[in-house]
Amino acid sequence: MTSRCRRDAHQLYLDLCSSQRYRRLLHGDLHHGNVLHDSERGWVAIDPKGVLGEPEYEIGAALRNPIEHPEVFLEPRTIEGRLSCLADRLQLNADRVLGWAFAQAVLAAVWLREDGVAVSDDHPWLALARIMQPMLKRRR
Repeated sequence: MTSRCRRDAHQLYLDLCSSQRYRRLLHGDLHHGNVLHDSERGWVAIDPKGVLGEPEYEIGAALRNPIEHPEVFLEPRTIEGRLSCLADRLQLNADRVLGWAFAQAVLAAVWLREDGVAVSDDHPWLALARIMQPMLKRRR
């Protein structure tokens, strides 16, 4: 991971944190692996992290999963399509969703390294961040 990518993600994260509106309690790790169907209760979100923030933050984990199949989320058209669909249906600011997703993708890779996992520059989350970075610039 380049220091520029890390620096850009850190700065964007700080900017997004300081400009949040409508903060609320979020799941914090909402993606396909943490949503299960229970025969009695219907759809249930499991393994919440309990993050306080704006709803746009919540989409980041969904955009970088399923980690086991990065080909599903590394295509620019797929990223734009998922981003557009989720932001539209959930009435979220797509630019902020993309910003949070970029910062979280870099942060997730940093956490892996801190946990002692070898994270190469072609790791899917870093590849996603590299694809998202120019998308961010086009939206500004």
